[in-house]
Amino acid sequence: MMVLQAIGVGGPRFFTMGLFVLVIAAAMAYWVYTDAEKRGKDNALLWGLGVGILTLLTLLGGIVALIVYVWKR
Repeated sequence: MMVLQAIGVGGPRFFTMGLFVLVIAAAMAYWVYTDAEKRGKDNALLWGLGVGILTLLTLLGGIVALIVYVWKR
């Protein structure tokens, strides 16, 4: 355990990075949902949840889902 603390794993940097990813995921999901609602898509909620969840799980996956959404709209 002391080894992990010595190399700086966790702490404020880890919390800040997690908070950053959470904010980015929420912003991307909100934008996709509102854009899909404006365009009259029936599955706007699914697009928003998909982008948000993929961004939380894998940041790159969320970016790919966002690109796919923009391409399909």
